[in-house]
Amino acid sequence: MSDQREHRNDDIHLPEDASENERRQAGDRLRERIYVTFTALAILMAMNSHGEALDSPTVLWTLVISVIGVLLAGLVSDLVSHMIVHNTLPTAAEFRHMVAVSSRALGVLVAPAIALLLALTGAVPVRGAMIAAIVALIVSLAVIVRIAVSRTGLGWGKQVVVLVAIVALGVLVVFLEQLAH
Repeated sequence: MSDQREHRNDDIHLPEDASENERRQAGDRLRERIYVTFTALAILMAMNSHGEALDSPTVLWTLVISVIGVLLAGLVSDLVSHMIVHNTLPTAAEFRHMVAVSSRALGVLVAPAIALLLALTGAVPVRGAMIAAIVALIVSLAVIVRIAVSRTGLGWGKQVVVLVAIVALGVLVVFLEQLAH
């Protein structure tokens, strides 16, 4: 794989000369990843509040099934939206992009799955694995937000203000998800 192609497939490290379409597609994939990360956080936090009766396979299964459901819902949403806006089915390239948006967001499951599989082997307690998974998801959100803010071209002080505002909104989302449970 060429170095240029490798960069184009990396949603976070787009080359300076990336086209507007490449940037939009990368943004679509990152947006879906952020939605799925918040979904995974909500699931793990809700399950974590259930007490000691949880086991690693149940948590992992619930997380995987829920994330796949959210991704399929996003794919259906993209398809319906495209048909409404364009009065046609998506082209093969547009459909591949929609599938890429959904499938790449599955990467959100990697850290939680590793933590929960470690709990399954007995290497760590289930509660500890869940806390580690929650922390990993929060850190991944923070990294994405930091990268996004750094690309705005704003001065350092304004970047900090935007970063704090986005983090505050993220905390509000997590709080509302916990409140709903």
